[in-house]
Amino acid sequence: MNSIVINVGNSNIRFGLFDDDNCDVSWVINTKPYRTADELYVQMLMLYQTYKIEPREIDKVIIGSVVPQLTKVISAAIRKIHDVAPVIVDSTTPSVVQAKSKSRGTDIFANLVAAHMLYPGKKKIVLDFGTALTASCISETGESLGVIIAPGIITALNSLISHTAQLPEIELKKPKTVLGLDTVSCMQSGMVYGFLGMVEGFIDRINDEVNDDCFVIATGGVSHVYKPLTDKIHIMDRLHTLKGLYFLGKDL
Repeated sequence: MNSIVINVGNSNIRFGLFDDDNCDVSWVINTKPYRTADELYVQMLMLYQTYKIEPREIDKVIIGSVVPQLTKVISAAIRKIHDVAPVIVDSTTPSVVQAKSKSRGTDIFANLVAAHMLYPGKKKIVLDFGTALTASCISETGESLGVIIAPGIITALNSLISHTAQLPEIELKKPKTVLGLDTVSCMQSGMVYGFLGMVEGFIDRINDEVNDDCFVIATGGVSHVYKPLTDKIHIMDRLHTLKGLYFLGKDL
């Protein structure tokens, strides 16, 4: 069965084409500026043509969103393209994962679901390097053990730049040295090693609290920057949240 899965985040909208449980193709567009249903309809059709996707060959469309005002717009575009109503999943969708709070974000819930389905038999931590930096923990049996939410790396960087007169926009990448020798490398060191220290601290403190050595998955837009810098992150998967949304909606 072919499915399109759509993860509507605060910064980006990620689409994935699933052939049964495998995501074969994925692409990303900006969440902002907000578009009308007609604009999204045209943009999605162009992307379908780029990736050689035939709308009539798609059996199901699954949407998970943390931007309520966009959910209706994307749903309208999907109905226009596929002539079917999309399946909307959120933290109230029935799942094997036992969420302690229904107020938790859809993306966090999807991350826990994907971790439980893909990496059974151990406690897991999912680090999501998105608009917010989140660390979610789940037990071997699928019980949600708790979440940490902190400002995202790009969110913090943009705030720093916008509130200072002389700090420039920079590329987020590992600097040559920890101690920077110019403004750009100084900022890169602060953003990369500062947040790396935060992430490693999260992992250590969670492991201490749950009395285990958790398997750690990193996902989100800048996870590729941090994965090579620490052995505390075991795997990076940019499609992790999409996979969770797929598992939530596949049988609905």
